[in-house]
Amino acid sequence: MMKLLFCGDVVGKSGRKVINDCLPKLKRQFALDMIIVNGENAAHGFGISPKIYAELCRAGADVITLGNHSFDKADIFPILESESNIIRPLNCPENTIGKGSCLFTTPAGVRVAVVQLLGHIFMRAVDDPFAAMANWLSMHTRGKDYDVLIVDFHAEATAEKVGMGYFLDGKASLVVGTHTHIPTADARILPQKTAFLSDVGMCGDYNSVIGMGVEGALSRFLSPENKGRLQPAENIGTFCAVYVEIDETTGAAVKIFPIRIGAILENTHQI
Repeated sequence: MMKLLFCGDVVGKSGRKVINDCLPKLKRQFALDMIIVNGENAAHGFGISPKIYAELCRAGADVITLGNHSFDKADIFPILESESNIIRPLNCPENTIGKGSCLFTTPAGVRVAVVQLLGHIFMRAVDDPFAAMANWLSMHTRGKDYDVLIVDFHAEATAEKVGMGYFLDGKASLVVGTHTHIPTADARILPQKTAFLSDVGMCGDYNSVIGMGVEGALSRFLSPENKGRLQPAENIGTFCAVYVEIDETTGAAVKIFPIRIGAILENTHQI
């Protein structure tokens, strides 16, 4: 049975700290075969840098997914082109730098395809995520090209995420939502054995407005003309992830549950 941990959006310094604190311990505690981390907010809340990419890899990330902030830091562009374990959304326009999927082989030899998609609703203009995923599936076959498929759907609207879950039910082993930074309570296995969670939450400071400092975020709501750059909250962070067990011979998910460790939110585990 393959054991996978998917970590929610890492936001700023507090998010990086809980990743560094928790990942090595969880890897030992759960005997994890693979760790995926969403790192698109890791560099002071916006994008990712080469230094932070390397830091997340050292902490235990096997694959790093991004999102709508994939290209905020220009110095990450060479990494997006050269490294095989960091991906931006698959449904970016043609000729966008980087790649939208990757293949990771676990120490036990399980080939895990990881795909990221960006939602359409309330997000920047991208290609249709459902069509992009259907096209990817038409060109890749489970058993021949990969054994397990994981999809990170970086989207704003819960309905769009749930729709993608059912669209991929029986095709992916896990469909997990990122981007909204608030963990949802709907972790479940869909009828055709795809594990699903609308949003895994963030790794960051929850004494905030989805990771950003309260004062700066409130000023935007109270004074719409205020367009100053938001600053991440950087006090004690909380680690949010989802644990999944997968039958690698069939691709079917057999177990899913959230993991929350740290300040503010109710903890689910101790390490």
